[in-house]
Amino acid sequence: MDKRFITTVVYSTLGFIGATGVAQAEPAGRYECSIVGAVSQDPIGDKEGHLLRGVQYSCLGVEGPVKGALYTGASTSEWDGPQGTYFTGGGIVRAAGGFAVTLLTEGTGTVIMKDGKPAGVESSGKARYKFASGTLAALSGKAVRWETKPMGVGRFSLELMTDNEPGVIGMSRQ
Repeated sequence: MDKRFITTVVYSTLGFIGATGVAQAEPAGRYECSIVGAVSQDPIGDKEGHLLRGVQYSCLGVEGPVKGALYTGASTSEWDGPQGTYFTGGGIVRAAGGFAVTLLTEGTGTVIMKDGKPAGVESSGKARYKFASGTLAALSGKAVRWETKPMGVGRFSLELMTDNEPGVIGMSRQ
C-alpha cells in the first residue's frame, strides 16, 4: 500500500477515536482462503472428540487494504467436540514491495453443522504483526482482530478488523 493510504487510515482511526471516545471494530480487509493439503486430526485419547488439529491454508486478499495480497498460514488447535481453542497460528503476507509475518495471540472456534454434518468452522481471535518490511513496514508490532466463516468444502473467509485502541491498527496490507 502506498504511504498516503497508510497515513490516511492511521489518522482517520485516531480521529474517530478522539471524536467518539468509544472503541469500535472496523473492517480492515478480507481474504478468501483454501485449506492446503490434509487437515491433521490427532486424538488425545482421554475421551471421544478430544483432539489436536493442524491446518495449513493459502489466502488471497479480496477486499480493503489487503486486496491482491497473498497470505499463507497454519494453525494448531485443541478441539473438545464442537468447541476449539487455538494454540498457535500465523503466517506470511506477501504484497507488492513488502512482507509481513503474523502471529495468532488467541482464538476460539465452533464447528458449524448443516443438515446434521460438519460444514466448517467459525472462529475468532486476535493476532499481531511480529515483523513487517517495505510497503508493509507500518504494520510491525500492530494488532488486529480476526474472524473466519466457512465458504464451502475446504474454503473459508478471513476478515480482519481494527479495535481503534492504542497499538491496534488496520492493515495497510495485512
